[in-house]
Amino acid sequence: MMTRLVYFAWVRERIGVREEEVELPEAVVNVRDLLNWLRHKGDGYAEALRQPEVIRVAINQEHVDHKEPIAGAREIALFPPMTGGCPRNERRHDSYRAR
Repeated sequence: MMTRLVYFAWVRERIGVREEEVELPEAVVNVRDLLNWLRHKGDGYAEALRQPEVIRVAINQEHVDHKEPIAGAREIALFPPMTGGCPRNERRHDSYRAR
């Protein structure tokens, strides 16, 4: 099954593509496995994913942690940590979906 990978901000800049369709190996079962597999695809990937623990991930447009299984994912988005936004006491936690 083909999976669409989408890259944002400096992750996209370092990898050099906005998105791609990939056939994931059977050994890639969760987000952590995916990040590790991608790091070996080339220099740009290795640079973008040098610190995989800081990469944020969404599966089918829902934020997930790195233990999340990826079976059946149609789209997986990778982006750097978010910064900025409104002050802590004004944050609206219902403005995004998290698992």
